[in-house]
Amino acid sequence: MSIIRLRDCPAVAWKNGMGRTRELAVHPAGAGMDDFIWRASVAEVDSAAPFSSFEGVDRYIALLDGAGFTMTLDDARSHALTTPFSPFAFAGESSVGIALHGGPTRDFNLMLRRSMTHGELVTWEDPGRQVVDDAVALIYCARGHIDTSDGRLQPGDAWLPTPLTGRVTLDAGTLALVARVELLGK
Repeated sequence: MSIIRLRDCPAVAWKNGMGRTRELAVHPAGAGMDDFIWRASVAEVDSAAPFSSFEGVDRYIALLDGAGFTMTLDDARSHALTTPFSPFAFAGESSVGIALHGGPTRDFNLMLRRSMTHGELVTWEDPGRQVVDDAVALIYCARGHIDTSDGRLQPGDAWLPTPLTGRVTLDAGTLALVARVELLGK
């Protein structure tokens, strides 16, 4: 089955050792921090620790829980990650410091090695059937319930669709974070 329950994903240290993350999926399977093509995870941010650096990686982040934080990128540009489920893109090699806005948060992360793939993190909120095309690599249930051909997703669950799975159905009030990934040269 291709459903991943967040509760079954062990918390592991960030690449820089200054935070925790729960890896939902990585491609290719078993890849590490230096050789993944894409990976999706949920990070637990409970201190103002800087983000890990990922040279050559495009990153997408979306707040899941908590008041959020302000990201300062390369000591110049800043972004307030305070609107839940609103993806923000940035370069993985950027130096990123954060200032919490009132306590711990959790966020969804998508990382794409730019020499091998491109993609994006999008939200689905419309209730009813959604078409799953070839670029949909992972669907994360952020709120509500999603019915898939492999079973029902609860908040915190993810689904790795396979070719020919076709459609999913979102209940009213559901929000999904969708990792769209296209391998280059494919």
